Amino acid sequence: MAEQVLYEVRGGIATVTLNRPERLNALTPQMRMELLDVFAETDADDAVRAVVVTGAGRGFCAGADMAGGGKTFNYSDGQDDPRSKRDGGGQVVMRIFQSLKPTIAAINGPAVGFGAALTLPMDFRVMAEGARMGFVAGARGIVPDAVASWFLPQAVGLPTALDWCLTARLFGAEEALHSGLVRSLHPADELLGAAHRIAESIAMNVAPVSAALTRQMLWRLAGMDHPMHAHRLDSAAIAATGRLADAAEGVEAFLQKRTPEWTLSPHRDLPAGLPWPEEPEFDAAGGPTRPDPGGGTAEYATKLASQAG
Repeated sequence: MAEQVLYEVRGGIATVTLNRPERLNALTPQMRMELLDVFAETDADDAVRAVVVTGAGRGFCAGADMAGGGKTFNYSDGQDDPRSKRDGGGQVVMRIFQSLKPTIAAINGPAVGFGAALTLPMDFRVMAEGARMGFVAGARGIVPDAVASWFLPQAVGLPTALDWCLTARLFGAEEALHSGLVRSLHPADELLGAAHRIAESIAMNVAPVSAALTRQMLWRLAGMDHPMHAHRLDSAAIAATGRLADAAEGVEAFLQKRTPEWTLSPHRDLPAGLPWPEEPEFDAAGGPTRPDPGGGTAEYATKLASQAG
């Protein structure tokens, strides 16, 4: 079976390419599973310092593949409880949210529906000058998918999120830049290079364990109701990382005016026992609890740390 997601690692950067160019890289069940597998691979591979996601051909991702016609979004026979159904695109977004490696979306062409939502849990977004985006679920008779109802207001604020979702209109690269959704615009042939330069900057300047913890701290604390949650977590995290080898190396490299040589791995060396905010699981009504792939971040970090010890 042809791969619907291509994966390449070079110079510490993993490039993930959605690979259905004839369908503008629209999401299928196979692509969803391949994306979940890829992010498990990037977490486990110490050679990967950052992940760039882009699309093959002229599109980034046109959303769900609607080859099934009017039944595209009908996942049931009408007799079961809708609360028992889990959005597959949301599973991918939540897996990227849990990533141990910084992620960058290189939006090379149309990013619509799931394609737009896919970029939201990523840490950076860069966009081709002629590309367009849209949160179009309402125009398809459903609601924002892939956790966009949480991530989009975080990225651009509630008024802009309401505008885009309630009008279901497509918007261009300039509007995406002005809203703060994307970091920068580039000619199409320079886009991937720009994304790779961000990844190289991460790899050059930040210890891998620091990067993993930092992205999780910023994302997971964003919705908390009091700064004390951050104070409690960063106090423990500073104490835990401060006694690791990379903290000594970072200081010595700065004093000696040289490039640091990091030795610790997010896959093996994440500190255990940090006071992360509680992460709920997906509790299917009338059925068993279905945890996110890889488990919650706190549990995942503890698991990895115990494996290292």
